[in-house]
Amino acid sequence: MRTYLDHNATSRLRPEARAAMLAAMECTGNASSVHGEGRAARMIMDDAREQVARAVGVIAPMVVFTSGGSEANNMVLKGAPVERIIVSAVEHPSVLQAATASGKPVGIIPVDGNGVIDLGALEELLHGPKALVSVMLANNETGVVQPVAEVIRLAQQHGALVHSDAVQVLGKMPLNFAMLPLDFLTLSAHKSGGPCGIGAVVIRDGVVVDPLLHGGGQELRRRAGTENLTAIAGFGAAADLKQDVKALRDRLEAELEGAVIFGKDVERLPNTTCFAFPGMKAESLLMAFDLEGVAVSSGSACSSGKVAKSHVLAAMGVKPEISEAAIRVSLGWDTAGQDIEHFTAAWRKIRDRHKARAAA
Repeated sequence: MRTYLDHNATSRLRPEARAAMLAAMECTGNASSVHGEGRAARMIMDDAREQVARAVGVIAPMVVFTSGGSEANNMVLKGAPVERIIVSAVEHPSVLQAATASGKPVGIIPVDGNGVIDLGALEELLHGPKALVSVMLANNETGVVQPVAEVIRLAQQHGALVHSDAVQVLGKMPLNFAMLPLDFLTLSAHKSGGPCGIGAVVIRDGVVVDPLLHGGGQELRRRAGTENLTAIAGFGAAADLKQDVKALRDRLEAELEGAVIFGKDVERLPNTTCFAFPGMKAESLLMAFDLEGVAVSSGSACSSGKVAKSHVLAAMGVKPEISEAAIRVSLGWDTAGQDIEHFTAAWRKIRDRHKARAAA
């Protein structure tokens, strides 16, 4: 038996998304062509754009399809019409590195021990030339939710633009672009049951962004390149589907006696638990869980597949001997009670072995 609990990395494809993708594969037209086949492809894409727009409370022309969240973040951080950039210390690397690569001055907002940004520090950083503030809605490692509404309120007082990476939020928590209100919002399909390789950036009507990719008039000239029709169709089908796993997450955490749960005292994504058991190493834990048939991850897993130091936990002031043991468990749309039972049994076995070795 295998139990998959790494949905913040990627989630299983939902049946609705698979069906939409298979149907789109039967369409041979290019959505930019004017003949019948092209118009059929355009209709599939337009329908999917409407579905994504409806899921986040915007009009369809505000949705620009990209190859994923990283491209969307790069598009905003490098193309926003500002003189400088302010980001939180716990952003995804695609925000932090894109900010640096923009060539503009970058200010860093510190966070407290729970991983929540310091609004007072942000207010100080906002004094100066026009800025773009980028603060994620919820952290990919800890699940901690940021006070983005307050970020927007402060930013507007200083004429700053606001971007939020909501890749981890779609389908897991209520998400309404108009209610916040943001200037830019990053989305991705594969964290909530859509396909990999497709995402979007929502751009407030009237805000101009320099294209990251040039060479065509697609996406209202905001992103060149023939659109990935199959993936877009899957994204649309999955965009408005919800998951309700908080009760399962709470059951799981009730079994983590003696563990440190990061961000437990503040609002978190209802599917995410990042924890550490003092004295254990994350790399060893990952292998032990895998041998027990449970797929989890280190919150700091890097693109090479190895365990790297977590900049998120470091920014929270977590001691190295604790952060190096951090494991992220993330539930998804198809997580069931038996998955929690399997995880719990595996955890007890691993923990007991560790205690026995420590006592020997």
